[in-house]
Amino acid sequence: MGKRRKARELALQILFRLDLGQENLTDEMLEGFLNENAASEDIKEYTRILVKGTVNNTTEIDKIITEYSENWSIDRMASVDRNILRFSIYELHQRHEIPSSVIINEAIEIAKKYGTEESGSFINGVLDTIAKEMRKD
Repeated sequence: MGKRRKARELALQILFRLDLGQENLTDEMLEGFLNENAASEDIKEYTRILVKGTVNNTTEIDKIITEYSENWSIDRMASVDRNILRFSIYELHQRHEIPSSVIINEAIEIAKKYGTEESGSFINGVLDTIAKEMRKD
């Protein structure tokens, strides 16, 4: 597994916990989780970027999700799907050095691993539409 994939999976786990209201994001919580779960400083650093960037932009990101996910309110989405969309949209918006296709493919693979049978195609449909609007790469 690549370093960025591992970081994305860790980010999903943290965002999932935050989404369920189990914890609030603090530096202590984040660092404790990373120290227990991450293999290298590169993985920890990219996880920090994804988690903090996503959390700091959740309101804007959720508006984008609501606009592009037809017939799905954000509250009705599975937490795994919602949080994969959140960090992936953050990446599409802020991490221009990463091609859209890479971000989308990573999101689909993570959705297949952690989500439902339909998660991969749902994530693909929403992110593909957003990427076409947000980026021209």
